[in-house]
Amino acid sequence: MGAAVTRGIRNFNLENPAEWEISKMKPSPTLGYPSTNSLLQEQISLYPEIKVEIARKDEKMLSFLKDVYVDSKDPVSSVQVKAAETRQEPEEFRLPKGHHFDIINIKSIPKGKISIIEALTFLNNHKLYQETWTAEKIAQGYHLEQKDVNKKAIQSK
Repeated sequence: MGAAVTRGIRNFNLENPAEWEISKMKPSPTLGYPSTNSLLQEQISLYPEIKVEIARKDEKMLSFLKDVYVDSKDPVSSVQVKAAETRQEPEEFRLPKGHHFDIINIKSIPKGKISIIEALTFLNNHKLYQETWTAEKIAQGYHLEQKDVNKKAIQSK
């Protein structure tokens, strides 16, 4: 089946259909409309004051145009104004602690915040080694405030 199709395509003569289209009679262009130049010349000959009126400058209109002065400025969008007013200082970041973040693509953590994995890690360390992992050490190591660590995570006894 494939050979028959290939043979038909190979033996198809593209030149004959192209020659048929080229040799067809082309339609003749339609007759053009008479030019308007003759009508314009006729009107100018009938009314010669039109030619003078076309060439004349209107002084009143020229004075109006000379008095016009346009001073334009782009309006300031409210979004840009708000962005300028509420500009925040850049936060300090710290690198995540531990090898757990190799799996997750966390590059940095804002100071004063911790990730869930870090919270679970230091809670477990505090539970197992309370003398070593005190609230002060955790606050210092993770750049947290002492009162937040005492209040939220570790209830000192």
